[in-house]
Amino acid sequence: MPRSAVYCQQKRSRGADTIMAAPKAGRFQRNPHAPQRSVLTAKRKPGRGYHYGRAEGGPFSELLEKKMKYQAFLIKYAEIGVKGKNRYIFEDALVKRIGQVLAPVEGDFIVTKENGRIYAIAGEEMDFDEAVDALQHVFGIAWICPVVQLQDEGFDVLKQKVVDYMRSCYPDGGFSFKMQCSRARKNYPVCSQDMNALIGEAVLEAVPTSHVDVHKPEILVCVEIRDHNINLYSSRIPGAGGMPAGTGGRGMLLLSGGIDSPVAGYMVAKRGVTLEAVYFHAPPYTSDRAKQKVVDLASQVAKYAGPIRLHVINFTDIQLYIYEKCPHEELTIIMRRYMMRIAETLAKENGCLGLITGESIGQVASQTMQSLVCTNAVCTLPVFRPVIAFDKQEIVDVSLKIGTYETSILPFEDCCTIFVAKHPVTRPLLHVIERSEKKLEEKIDELVKIALDTDEVIECR
Repeated sequence: MPRSAVYCQQKRSRGADTIMAAPKAGRFQRNPHAPQRSVLTAKRKPGRGYHYGRAEGGPFSELLEKKMKYQAFLIKYAEIGVKGKNRYIFEDALVKRIGQVLAPVEGDFIVTKENGRIYAIAGEEMDFDEAVDALQHVFGIAWICPVVQLQDEGFDVLKQKVVDYMRSCYPDGGFSFKMQCSRARKNYPVCSQDMNALIGEAVLEAVPTSHVDVHKPEILVCVEIRDHNINLYSSRIPGAGGMPAGTGGRGMLLLSGGIDSPVAGYMVAKRGVTLEAVYFHAPPYTSDRAKQKVVDLASQVAKYAGPIRLHVINFTDIQLYIYEKCPHEELTIIMRRYMMRIAETLAKENGCLGLITGESIGQVASQTMQSLVCTNAVCTLPVFRPVIAFDKQEIVDVSLKIGTYETSILPFEDCCTIFVAKHPVTRPLLHVIERSEKKLEEKIDELVKIALDTDEVIECR
């Protein structure tokens, strides 16, 4: 055989992966039925991904960042790719958001879009960790690939640069790898399969302690021949997923100081919804520290969702009036109904198409099915409840993931916990609640108007 090394490559055929290998003793088990080359067949399990690079925290997870000085990231998206003629709208929104989050990061980045690829290219030496952290907070990104961009100087030069890259990134050897070459430029003189074999052979010769594993490689080495350059990368870092901010309309989030509502805002924002938020403040029964806690929560959600305008509503007089006029077991439901009325008014004034809450069925008295019917009855806009069927622990897990949990558990009361009846009604009847609200007719409209007129708006980023 002309080759002194072995490289395996896969070729799909009727749902199976056919792995072609040139023979060499000790590297692969031969298939005696193959005519000229050893052929091994295996079916890839549905959903199996490749585990390699920093993304999965494997044995080579930190070497890339330590040994290489990257100047660019290749940004990969997932769901955007199935869009039709309007895909450019989502791509442009993603490019815009990436530019926003990288603006304060050292590196003077330029974000470009090119034939289904998005690049963030640093104009100077960048802070790698800070850039990755910023990109991991961008909805719409599936994978972040630190990439080396090469000029086309011929295939032999490319092969040597891949070898140099592997030696620099993984100097200790002892890794399993797989080559994955592709050509967007079809007039490139070497086809993808031959590139896989020839470059893989060169790597095996240069790093004798390495070996090929086409099923579960520790390192997946990607070479992409593009129109104007060549991309080389072997690490992918998971992104936030979802859809780009600003592509799903606007929503008004009822934000308290608890665990649930920040998670609800995060989850809806992940679908591309731009958030505004409203917080009901009740001084002097709630402190400025409670208000600051909510501002901090909004800022933490804004790291993912983009800037959030937080409306702070003084709710004290409304709560006291309800407390004075209505049965105490109905306080929670009636106060909740007025919060929804005020939130909907703000939503319509600010172009929001729905309300967002952190309610979960049965978690507290105001979140039973009967209670939700009563609060929904005052709304004409749709009310989105993304955690409606979550267990509390599931909500806590998300809050830990997005970094809001420690702030949410700070011991500062909000208006929902100050005026709580000892025995709140858990199965309220709508006609009974509406009858109780008639006792408020004398001055409740005036109090609501004053609350809206004294709305304080805080920009949270």
